Amino acid sequence: MTRDRAARAFIGSFTTAGGNGVTAVAVDTRTGALTPLGSSAAVADPSYLAVSENGAVLYAVGESADGTAAAFDIVGDAPRLLGDPVPVRAAGPTHLALAAGHLVTANYTSGSVTALPVRPDGGLGPATSVLAHHGSGPDPDRQRGPHAHQVLAAPGGRWVVSVDLGTDSVRVCELGPDTGALRLHAETALRPGSGPRHLAFHPGGRHAYVLNELTPTLTVCRWDAEAGVLEPLHEVRVVEDGVSADTYPSEVVVAHDGRFVWAANRGHDSIAVLALDASGAQARLVTTVDCGGHWPRDLTLDPSGRRLYASNERSGDVTWFDIDEATGVPARAGSLDAPAASCLVFA
Repeated sequence: MTRDRAARAFIGSFTTAGGNGVTAVAVDTRTGALTPLGSSAAVADPSYLAVSENGAVLYAVGESADGTAAAFDIVGDAPRLLGDPVPVRAAGPTHLALAAGHLVTANYTSGSVTALPVRPDGGLGPATSVLAHHGSGPDPDRQRGPHAHQVLAAPGGRWVVSVDLGTDSVRVCELGPDTGALRLHAETALRPGSGPRHLAFHPGGRHAYVLNELTPTLTVCRWDAEAGVLEPLHEVRVVEDGVSADTYPSEVVVAHDGRFVWAANRGHDSIAVLALDASGAQARLVTTVDCGGHWPRDLTLDPSGRRLYASNERSGDVTWFDIDEATGVPARAGSLDAPAASCLVFA
């Protein structure tokens, strides 16, 4: 692999299940192949990662009972901890995003969202705000209380959106850039028992797609960026009719040109391909393909938009796929052993 074809990405994994923590990999942009460079297990169970805008700092949650977030210097081959991990004042942080000069974490076990300031050197300061979610859902095992599963900055940067599996809802918050205070702005109720897990926005900025974990469906929503309001429109299945109930969707991504949506299905161990209409308001299941492993926890689109990477947690690999430009259907192109892989992000 020549240097001019190399890019970098980072794999998160569960150290308590034999993973290496955070692993830096070189990416051959011609073939998609991944080559490990160095790892750090300084944080237990770094299940989700995010890269700073300048590409010099990597952020990770530590998905544990005494949840933490951490910053890594990634200038060299091996990630290097940038200061001590910082408590998020909540349990089980499972996702994170950068917004308004802060790192925001979604805390699954506690059912809350935490904001931590990002220092000038890229390190993290103490938590400035913890916004608790409230409510429950009809599933007695999974929805006895709130379970914030994802947080992300909405297009335009004004709003922070959190997806809660336990309460069947999506919350829209404001985050004060100076104070780090989180304030609830609006909450959208989804179908009871659907168990929303992750959300992705259409590149046009007027629609969003919520992937549900407790039922294998995708909820298409209208997004009003000015008002900060999400409106459900319809649901579509992400597996074919007749597939057993043992399917637990995990991640959703949207094509850069807005023509397709892909969803990872754990249990069914597949990647769903959905076609969008020109407006982004209608989604249709085209097909599903094998994910290349077992239990795809995460799905990532590369910066070119021509390749998908599935992080298969239980088979311990990251598998990559070339995307057919006309149909959106992924074709397996290779894989890398990655024990207990939980996600992959590009620098």
